[in-house]
Amino acid sequence: MKVKNCMKRNVYTVAPDTSIGEAAHLFAKRHIGSLPVVDGDGKLVGLLQLRDLLELVLPDFLKLLDDFDFVPDFGAVETRQLSAEALARPVSTIMHEPISVEAESGLLRAFSLLHKYQLHDLPVVDEKNVLVGITSRVDIGTAFVSNWNVTQGGPG
Repeated sequence: MKVKNCMKRNVYTVAPDTSIGEAAHLFAKRHIGSLPVVDGDGKLVGLLQLRDLLELVLPDFLKLLDDFDFVPDFGAVETRQLSAEALARPVSTIMHEPISVEAESGLLRAFSLLHKYQLHDLPVVDEKNVLVGITSRVDIGTAFVSNWNVTQGGPG
């Protein structure tokens, strides 16, 4: 099976000059975790993830701790906001180099990229690097298990 058979074609994207504030609004409104950044020709030029925005307001010490169960409430940290200046900055200042997979690639290639780069979503491009869709761990995983020969209701 190919990636093109298990991807979403309706993808929300942003341009490199889109403000961080506009991107934050799109993440919240559309309840998504990744935004491919595309140029005027639809070519993939970057990837912005919700975690990139969250890291702008979360304290640095969070990356150093493995277990937060001992903290009952983060209080003011949970309500921190970015300044107007930070919200106005373009997403190109915080986006990452794009990691993508070609639509004609196999599922194992896509899953290995998701795993290697610890992504939940992976942009899908054509041979000219034009964004044609997005796939996720769930899309790939369900494509794998949909081929399993299982009986409805399980054993017994």
